[in-house]
Formats: sequence, C-alpha cells, structure tokens
Amino acid sequence: MQYRLDKYGNELSVLGYGCMRFTNTAGHIDMEKAEKEIMRAYELGVNYYDTAYIYTGSEVAVGEIFERNNIRDKINIATKLPHYMIKNPADMDRLFEEQLKRLRTDHIDYYLMHMLTDIASWNRIRDMGITDWIEEKKASGRIRQIGFSYHGNSDMFMKILDDYDWEFAQIQYNYIDEHSQAGRTGLEHAEEKKIPIIIMEPLRGGKLVNGLPKEANEMIRNHPSGRSAAEWALGWLYDQSGVKVVLSGMNSVEMIEENCRIASEYTPGSFTAEDHKAISEIVRLYHAHMRVGCTGCRYCMPCPHNVDIPGTFAAYNRQAVDGKLGGLKEYFMCTAMRKDYTGPANCIECGLCEKHCPQGIKIREELKNARRSLETPVYKIGRKFVPFFAKF
Repeated sequence: MQYRLDKYGNELSVLGYGCMRFTNTAGHIDMEKAEKEIMRAYELGVNYYDTAYIYTGSEVAVGEIFERNNIRDKINIATKLPHYMIKNPADMDRLFEEQLKRLRTDHIDYYLMHMLTDIASWNRIRDMGITDWIEEKKASGRIRQIGFSYHGNSDMFMKILDDYDWEFAQIQYNYIDEHSQAGRTGLEHAEEKKIPIIIMEPLRGGKLVNGLPKEANEMIRNHPSGRSAAEWALGWLYDQSGVKVVLSGMNSVEMIEENCRIASEYTPGSFTAEDHKAISEIVRLYHAHMRVGCTGCRYCMPCPHNVDIPGTFAAYNRQAVDGKLGGLKEYFMCTAMRKDYTGPANCIECGLCEKHCPQGIKIREELKNARRSLETPVYKIGRKFVPFFAKF
C-alpha cells in the first residue's frame, strides 16, 4: 500500500474504503461478510474508512467492527454531517452525538459537511453558526480535521473552498467526469491551496467497469498492458499528485485484494503519453453511447411517487451500450418485477428530484425519453403477466 500526506503530514492510504455498499441480506448488513472484508483491507494497509449518517446501518457496522477488533486507534474514520437535516443549532449536537455513539468512538478523524452543492448551501449553515460549532469541536479534540463533500460545478466548488479554512475536501472525479462537477479545475485549485482531495465515484458507480460500451471493452481487452477496466480508471487517478485518497465501495475480498494491488503500483507520473491517449479513446467511445449522465448516486431518491429514477436511467443507458435486450431486461426488473410499478409513468413532474441531482440532469425530460424507448410492446405484454406470476 502506498500512502500520501494530509494537510498536517499524516499518512493516508491512497486507497480508502467506501462504506456505503456493504452487502445486505434481508434488509440488513451482512456483518460477518463486512467484517471479513474490512479486516482484509486493514491487513493490506487501508487506513481510511468513509461512511455517513445517511448510509443505512453503515456507521453502526463500522463502529462495531473496529471496536471488536481493537483497531480504532490504528485507522481513520471519515463521516459526514447531514447539513440538509439541520433546522436549528441544536440539531448539530444531536446528530453529532448520535454519530459518535454509532461509531463507538470519542472523536472523528475526518469530518465532512455532506453534499454541499453550491455556496448557498454552505452559507445557510454558516449563518446558523456552524463555524463556531466546528471550532468548539476541534478545540475539544472531538473533530480532528474538517472538510466537505461536494456535488456541483467547479465555480461553486472554488467559492466554497475559498470561503473557509478547510483541511480537506471530497469530490466526484474520474476520467469521464474530468471536466464536469468540481473537475480538474477544482482539483488543481485545491492543490494550489494545499488542500488534500479525497475522490469518490472513481469508477462512476461501477459504470467504468460494468457499463463500458463493447468497443471500449474490446480495446481494453486487447491493450498490451493487460490492465483491467478498473485498473485503467484507478491508475489514472493515482497518476495525479493532487489526489490523496481514492474511495472504493468494495464488497468482496477479491475486489479488495485487486484494488490494494493497484494502489501499490501507481504513483504520480506513472501513466505514459500512450496511456493518456488510450484513456482519451475510452472517453470518446463512452460518450458516443451514453444517453443520460446518471452515476447512480441516488441523491434524487426516494421519489415521493415511487419512480426508480437511477434504475430507469441505468436501463436506458444500458440499452444504448448493450443493445435493446440488455436494457429491456434491466428495466423490466427495476420497474415491473416489483410489488408496485416504479417506472416513469408514476412521475407527476414535481421536480423535487432535479433539486437534488448533483449532475444537473433534466430528470423529468429524460424520464419521458426513457419511457418512450423502454416501454415497448414486449415490455407491456410482459408486465401484464407479473400479477399472475406474483401469486406463486
């Protein structure tokens, strides 16, 4: 495992464990499996573990596993304050104390304001007194370093970054999102200010592994380097000095071991001019097929009218990449093969989802496009038989 330094010279593993996607069984985290995975990552040198208040069951699982294995003081916990749930100053303490209890700890190593989207979202809690609250928690040692996670454009990212003495920040960044979201512009601005950057969505919700078009997969398969799709994406990130930690939502021991291998082999400057040329070609092929820039982050959910927005868009994009049958199969499973239909026909165009979409997608318009493309006569016939099969 390689390590890079935070603002104060502390070593952080370049691979961080994203704790949002633990395996669930019957609606509950499979604790035995999660513990094996976390402990394998720990054995291989991962020392940065990222969770959040709203990741169902995650903080509790993380706290229990670290306590049972007596490794709390050997790793770093990063979690996030859901500022959008704060209505008054008292909520700050209430939520924070609940997080400490869940995590079975007396301090948070890296604490983030969760999902700031623009300067207005920061100003709202700043006006509520959040900066005084942060300073009090830091003075007491209960928060070691303060940062924020961000979804929005580069201009707003830089405004937030310049508005407070942040010690780190977390952004969505990968070779597809190089010039969207905070993007390379935001990353380089943070590097100039010596603010470490943590990367989320390095594989774009898995789409840079399982959602590439056939032409891109063929190119990767035939490339003389022998790199996997994940290795191309992660190596591209480790090649950049401004990237300090790359979060991966790992949920198998095999994935952990592979990602740790990759994290041990790539340093800034590892990629050659030919490697960057290959990435540019993958990007070109990807954009040629993609219909909707949805990463599956699910910030648009839950929909008050039970539309599976990310599921619909995943099927819509898959139809473009894998053909009609692949898209239809995925769409049928995510909308029709459920107790209640969750397709775009439920949408009343309230627009609530668009207010929370980090990608700025015109969700209402794209849902209509997806429905026209996916709800074929074959789909409609198949949907009629769902109630019959549901009896058995």
